[in-house]
This record gives sequence, C-alpha cells and structure tokens, in this order.
Amino acid sequence: MVAELACILLDKTNPKIYMLKITSSTGKVIHLYGDSTVRQWFEYLDEINRNNPKKSGPFMMWDNAKNILKFRLHGPPLSISVHIPTSELRYIANEIDDVVGGTNTVVIFGIWAHLTPFPMQFYIRRLCGIRRAVIRLLNRAPDTLVVIRTPNLRGTNPYIFVFNDWYAIQQDKVVRAVFKGLNVQLVDAWEMVLAHHLPHYIHPPPRIIKNMVNIILSRMCPQ
Repeated sequence: MVAELACILLDKTNPKIYMLKITSSTGKVIHLYGDSTVRQWFEYLDEINRNNPKKSGPFMMWDNAKNILKFRLHGPPLSISVHIPTSELRYIANEIDDVVGGTNTVVIFGIWAHLTPFPMQFYIRRLCGIRRAVIRLLNRAPDTLVVIRTPNLRGTNPYIFVFNDWYAIQQDKVVRAVFKGLNVQLVDAWEMVLAHHLPHYIHPPPRIIKNMVNIILSRMCPQ
C-alpha cells in the first residue's frame, strides 16, 4: 500500500528525483549489470560517478545510508583498453545467483556491445547461462522485477567491419528469442533509437536515455 501511494503522489517529470523517492519510500534496490550502455542509465541517475575515470565500476549509489543503486560491468570478453583487476570481472549469471530477490528487488542487465565481433553461437551460450540464472532467481523470488536492455543501433565507427548494425540486429533478435516466455520486461533500445531523430550512436544521447529510464520507472511503479 505504501508503494502504491508513493507512486501515485510522485511527479514523474524528473526521473532522477522520482527514482530516489521510489527507492527511499518503498525500499527498492536496483542492480544493474552489463556494458557501458547500461552504465549510461546509472550515470544518468547518479551524476557523482558520471565523470569517474574508472568506467568499469563497480559503482554504488547511497541514500540515507542505504545502498539503492548498483552497477557492475559484465565479465569478459571486453573490447576496451582499460586495466581492470581480474577480481572485479564477474559474469552476470554469477551476480544474479547472488541476488536474494523479492518484491523490492529490481535486476536490470544488458550485454551485447563487446560481444558483437564474436560468433553468434558464443553470444547465444552466454545468454543461455544468464537465462538459467534468471530462472533460478524467479523460482526463489517470483516477485523480483527483471528488466533486459536490448541492443541498439551503433551507427558508423572506425571499426564498422566488426562493430556494425547488421551484427547488432542479429543480437537483438537472439535476446528476444532466448528470454521469450520468461517473466521479464524488455526495454526496446533498438526501436527507441531507431525512432528518434537524433543520430544513431552506440551510446544514445541523454534525451533517449531519459526515455529509457522512464520506462524502467514505469515498470517499477506502474500506478
């Protein structure tokens, strides 16, 4: 009842303030796992870490001495020239297995950008491992909200022969197929970037990120 009342009374025009009020008033904790396209959501909500040179995380956002928002980069392969201690490289499936879950738990993940150059069979195997972890999570805590960020258009880049929209659209189709039938929510990043008038880029601009975050908030608090 408290959660429903909080959702009704809050102003959704400012996603950052809205998210903070939801988490503080309902006790929700948000776990984000994935690549830099997922990290964009964390940085949009947490301006403190936006310019942090340690882009790999892990990052945490606190409110009233309570951890309400977490981000962790997914495990290898990673196509970045940044030194990351092996102790900080963790696979999404393993991280999900460590989540207790429940009504006040939100698990969000997206994995695709670093895996584009690899064979599709490799990508499918990685997603199937995550799928099994999601099933285990929903079995032990059916009320957990699981949100998946789909791939989006990358646009032109110097490495277009391996990082291009053709490979990305194949990944988009695979994500939808692998998680079909599970009690999960999708943020359709592909269509949201495609439909917008702004240029296509692997990291969508803030205007699109705001729309994506609003979708997540509407899933967290549908009233």
